[in-house]
Amino acid sequence: MAMRSDSDAAVRPKLGFRPLYQQVRDMFVQRMVEGRWTPGQALPSEIDLAAEVGVSQGTVRKALDAMAAERLVVRRQGRGTFVAEHDEARILFQFFKLVPDAGEPAFPESRVDSATQEPASMADAQSLQLKAGTPVLRIHRVRSLGGKPVVAETVVLPAGLFPGFVDGPIPNNLYGSFATRYGITVARAQERLKAVALDETDAAALGVPAGTAALLIDRLALGLDGLPVEWRLSRCLTADFHYHSDLT
Repeated sequence: MAMRSDSDAAVRPKLGFRPLYQQVRDMFVQRMVEGRWTPGQALPSEIDLAAEVGVSQGTVRKALDAMAAERLVVRRQGRGTFVAEHDEARILFQFFKLVPDAGEPAFPESRVDSATQEPASMADAQSLQLKAGTPVLRIHRVRSLGGKPVVAETVVLPAGLFPGFVDGPIPNNLYGSFATRYGITVARAQERLKAVALDETDAAALGVPAGTAALLIDRLALGLDGLPVEWRLSRCLTADFHYHSDLT
């Protein structure tokens, strides 16, 4: 990916009248968007970053603290600060909220039932901010916990962002693959929850009668630039599981 020719210091005044640490945070996030800082990469020291950007070390520390709170970077005692990776532990903590009523949370296994490229429907286009008919990738899969199918899931992706993604095996850890294969980091997600009754297709996939009550999780995943990269509809059985959200 092409490097910018102008300096970060020259760009900073264009970011507006915001607290300086937030402007520095935005600079650092932009480096991740551009692929200059990649998942797992160790960042320069706070002293070096402060000298490079032309701010105090305290401002850099505050910017990195904000990014750590957003789980964009990870601080490791005695080792430094690293760009966060979408490993299973992080996804389980940040994005997968279905946990058993009894026992420890676990990362689900996945079985892909279909993966196709097709024109975006009106709903796809509205959710992903695309023009109707734009090619999208549509993945249907079943996710299991402890060997029990509990989630029937539809994932819709802009085909232009993920060329060739459905041409081979679909990985269980989608967000990890987005980052390592395409340089696209899912920074955050917006979710809506609703009680629904399973239709015949989803019920059959989960091995329960049609009309069984389920929790619908409607998620829009956003990249570092704030634009949609995935629309996901998860129909979840909750007889032995619940949605857990830590608001601290």
